[in-house]
Amino acid sequence: MVLRYLHFYAPRGLRVARAQGQYIWDLEGRRYLDAHTGHGVAFLGHRHPRIVEALREALDTVMVAPPGMAGPWLEEMLEALTPLLPGRMEYVTLLNSGAEAVELALKIARRVTGRRGIVYFTGSFHGRTMGALSVTSSNPLYRKGYEPLIPGTRRARFNHPEDLDKAIGEDTAAAIVEPIQGEGGVNPATPEFMKELRRRCDEAGCLLVVDEVQTGFGRTGRVWAHEHYGVEPDILAAGKAIGGGFPVSMVAVPGWVAEKLPPGFHGSTYGGNPMAMKAVAAASRVLVEERVPEQAAEKGARLRGILEEMLEGARVVRRVKGMGLMIGVELRLRPDPVLRCLQEEKAILALKAGSTVVRLLPPYLLAGKDVEALARGVADCVLRLQGG
Repeated sequence: MVLRYLHFYAPRGLRVARAQGQYIWDLEGRRYLDAHTGHGVAFLGHRHPRIVEALREALDTVMVAPPGMAGPWLEEMLEALTPLLPGRMEYVTLLNSGAEAVELALKIARRVTGRRGIVYFTGSFHGRTMGALSVTSSNPLYRKGYEPLIPGTRRARFNHPEDLDKAIGEDTAAAIVEPIQGEGGVNPATPEFMKELRRRCDEAGCLLVVDEVQTGFGRTGRVWAHEHYGVEPDILAAGKAIGGGFPVSMVAVPGWVAEKLPPGFHGSTYGGNPMAMKAVAAASRVLVEERVPEQAAEKGARLRGILEEMLEGARVVRRVKGMGLMIGVELRLRPDPVLRCLQEEKAILALKAGSTVVRLLPPYLLAGKDVEALARGVADCVLRLQGG
């Protein structure tokens, strides 16, 4: 018998030798500009020296210790993370993946409110575990074969504020939303929708869960994407970039929520381990000291501007959308040929969102030449679809 790996993602035909900063090299030595970044995880760049240093410190001291036996790495993380969190957030806990953070957020909402209803939105993606999948609708194939999922969920239309009064009621524990839908197609929420969602949750006495697993930690030009809208969550779920490449996620809540969660309410064997806390602390310092959100805003605006100019009038393009360094090129065709062209001919890695969007999630440390190369490569491969 030959043991094989069970793939859930289609292999890209790329065997990686090493990675550094905004680049990946294959075994043949070819260098790729990475606008995939492991679905957005390497937003601070591959192997950022300060993240690597923090992890080495943990390896040299303690790799395994639960938060209940925490050492100085806990205080270090809290100190670095405190100025980055929304003002109402007084407590954080760490887990291992975005889906785990969403699961905990849903559990907290039901526990705190005593209600069971969860409202989610068309085009959403919150993860593939059973609870997270119950509030995911970006692709019906993700849910096929797993019904019945968690009962009590209700779907409403994204960016339709007029639907919220009917969708959210006295039985609703929480509404969960991505400020910019990632997997669903790089779809930004409208200000009207986010403000009405906050108002309706307050009116109904339910919690607003904001899923910032992909949008958070500087990628959209603010530390958190919900800041663009002037609303604050009751529960914040984050992940991907917050560990600088180390697998970690986070849930943050205000004090009035935390005080209603008894000991033993939740647990995670690896959640809050010393390596994760050291990584989050280092990543938080990088975010502030290297002006990561500001750089994402500036470089993202430039990248989007060049793309819009190069693709203006292209028949196969619907629009260029997104915020900061979370950009989608929405096509009238499936994006698979564009992704192949980028990888094979332009040495650029990107990914798909929804069924028609080329999604770009590059790291904040793109140089000017990288921005130009990325825009030119995408434009060339897109225009090839129409023979332009």
